[in-house]
Amino acid sequence: MRILIVVDVYPPEVSSAATLIHELAHGLEAVGDEVYVATTFPRHYLSGKAGGDSLKEFYKEGGVNIIRTKTLPLRKINFVIRGISQLLLPFLVFRKIKKYIKGDLDGVIVYSPPLPLAVAGRMVKRKYGAKFMLNLWDIFPQNAIDLGVLKSKLAIKMFEVMEQFAYKNADVLTFHGEGGRQFLIDNKGIPSQKIFLLHHWVDFASYGKPLRKDFRKEYDLENKFIFLFAGVMGPAQGLEFLVEVANKVGDLENVCFLLVGDGMEKPKIAEALKKHNLKNVLVKNFVSAEEYPDLAAIADVGVVCLSPQNKTPFLPGKFMGYMAAGKPIIAFLNKESDGFGLVEKAHCGYAVVADNLGEAERATRELYNMGKGELLKMGSGGLDYAKKHLSLEGAVAKIRELLKKD
Repeated sequence: MRILIVVDVYPPEVSSAATLIHELAHGLEAVGDEVYVATTFPRHYLSGKAGGDSLKEFYKEGGVNIIRTKTLPLRKINFVIRGISQLLLPFLVFRKIKKYIKGDLDGVIVYSPPLPLAVAGRMVKRKYGAKFMLNLWDIFPQNAIDLGVLKSKLAIKMFEVMEQFAYKNADVLTFHGEGGRQFLIDNKGIPSQKIFLLHHWVDFASYGKPLRKDFRKEYDLENKFIFLFAGVMGPAQGLEFLVEVANKVGDLENVCFLLVGDGMEKPKIAEALKKHNLKNVLVKNFVSAEEYPDLAAIADVGVVCLSPQNKTPFLPGKFMGYMAAGKPIIAFLNKESDGFGLVEKAHCGYAVVADNLGEAERATRELYNMGKGELLKMGSGGLDYAKKHLSLEGAVAKIRELLKKD
């Protein structure tokens, strides 16, 4: 099959979404597909040594064809400029697609948010005869409304019209959790036979290897009990709650909450740490995708955090990395998140509503006081579940089946 993936983030940018798409592209290529990825030049969420200045507009990454497009800033800017950037994005990306892809395509896979990329999917569908799959990371604009970052009635109406355009023109839609799939059926009028469950996946090949880089030593964290949060620090994550938890358990000896990443909310986190004068929180910049398995390996517990202001059933992709690394998880989530079901099914840790500080403190202390054997058993449960239900190979097979034309 000839398949095009359209997405706004791709390595060397560091995020769970970028990692998932990278794994998918190479997973499709591994089964013999001709794969193109149309994305932007990287400028946000980069590790210290990464950069996009040396990248070409079109090049091969192994057997995958990469098409890069220069755009206006898409992150770490005010939401007016971000909205304009997103509206221009599909037209800029489609112009580069036309330049480098000749002949028909079997399928185009578009990832949203950003929702306007669905317009590019529709244009590719018409020009190349491709079956259009829209994979939803989250439900936009609902998530932006819930977080209070999208307030203009005119902008909300515009994006809701675009949302309906996207759902109507996609041949098939997917969501990564059953709760989100049902939400879209019940609230957005999507026929149940048009939308499918497609779990986030993980490529286990990068995990379980001897350390190439010892982050405990680099960060001076030998003999520490590490709660690791690694990822984007934005409004959706609600990391102020994690700071409150750290403050509550400040008496626990040798505990370190290690926050590795970047985002709009990072200055607020620094202010909160200063306010509480916390000594048990360490903030570091992103590491590269290649180094992430080594980072996950040093954790005693992986942390997932979502603001309770979220009202959609979003399930963060960072669950997958912790599970692949065999780490127990503590998740502070909005009550609607599909993460509760995942933690329960995998028996891999604790999931707490992210406005219940008392319950979050209790779960944190329980994990700290567990023996190493209990933590290992919990982490192994998550790894076993992921291998059975969340493999890259399974996701590739399902995507290829859904892209087959009737």
